[in-house]
Amino acid sequence: MTPSTAFATHDRDDPIVLAPEPRWVLHARVLWTHRRMLAKVTGISFLISFAIAFAIPKQYKSTTSIMPPDQQSSSAMMLAALAGHLGSLGALGSLAGGLTGAHSSADLFINLLRSGTVSSHLIDRFNLQHVYRKRYRIDTAKHLAHLTKITEDKKSGVITIEVEDTDRERARNLAQGYLDELNQLVMQTNTSAAHRERIFIEQRLHTVQEDLEDAELKLSQFSSDSNAIDIKEQTRAMVDAGARVQAELIVEQSGLEALKQIYGDGNIRVRESEARISSLQARLAHMTGSPAGPISENQPGSGSNAEQNSDSTELYPPLRALPRLAVPYADLYRRVQVQEAVFQLLTQQYESARIEEAKDVPPVIVIDPPGIPEKKSFPPRLWVTLLLTFLTVACTSATLLARHYWLAISDGDPRKEFATEVIPVLRRRARMFFVFGRGAA
Repeated sequence: MTPSTAFATHDRDDPIVLAPEPRWVLHARVLWTHRRMLAKVTGISFLISFAIAFAIPKQYKSTTSIMPPDQQSSSAMMLAALAGHLGSLGALGSLAGGLTGAHSSADLFINLLRSGTVSSHLIDRFNLQHVYRKRYRIDTAKHLAHLTKITEDKKSGVITIEVEDTDRERARNLAQGYLDELNQLVMQTNTSAAHRERIFIEQRLHTVQEDLEDAELKLSQFSSDSNAIDIKEQTRAMVDAGARVQAELIVEQSGLEALKQIYGDGNIRVRESEARISSLQARLAHMTGSPAGPISENQPGSGSNAEQNSDSTELYPPLRALPRLAVPYADLYRRVQVQEAVFQLLTQQYESARIEEAKDVPPVIVIDPPGIPEKKSFPPRLWVTLLLTFLTVACTSATLLARHYWLAISDGDPRKEFATEVIPVLRRRARMFFVFGRGAA
């Protein structure tokens, strides 16, 4: 017998052994057997999933992008500013301490936007604790952080802020609120040299303004009491007037002597000349005044002559009083001039300090302002419907396969016996748990 004949004989005599059926084929057979049930489950789950997808509230996303300031000009300043305000900004204390090694102002701005100070202000500003229906502020802040996405483009350094909300306008307002709070926080934490200089000059300016008003008030009071408006001009005017009166007096006295020699003492022309001379002497004496003691600054109207001048209706003080009035008047006038010069100088420096402070404050440059979103960002209803339908069909298929293999196990199998003992106990415990839970509620 040849080998080929023996092999053929061997094939004819031995029974044909079939290869085992693949597992996926068995699963397919089981599911095909329950195809009607799966079709019903698929249809019902699709309708329910579709209703659930439409029942989910719409979410609208508002986006804004900003460009931080130059890294070299503002990053170091802002880090020093935050480090100096650890006591006053408690919510930002740990934040500033962790930023001392930062290399980019964009990272600083992102941490400021995520700070508790900004979120707390937004919660109060938009009443988010009531909107989100949260009992505690910390839960409200976490929910706000979950709905907010802050990213940075590493190449350009542009920061993008995305805020989601169920209300379109509130989403836009929240995005704008982040920008407003960032600007305000940058201004509060600005402790640059220009800022400190501006604060010092502003305080000094208020003090000098009060001193200037006080000096002007004292000068006006002194001028009102002593009729001393301008000592130099008044002295020149009084000297000129006195010289004219004295010249007239000399002329009249010379004429009187001539009249006495011609007409005698009882002539009417002599009497008229004597009357004019008496009037000129009285006028000259009034203009000259009487000597008195010095006039103090606090009592500008002291002295008998000063009191007469203060009570009289004369426009100018007597000539003898002018030297005594010149010293306190010059002192008060000098104080007014000094305070006024200091006030003008400080005003110029104050404006310059404000300009320098504005240069040092890192501006938040808004590239794209937040707008009202037109389309919803969530949920994707089609994908939600398909995903829920797929999960429902998959769970149903797994249940059918598990039931099929459970029934295929013989009753004498130890695993099935153990499961038969454990499952009723778990059911009773579950019922007791639900009953206890309902009673407690």
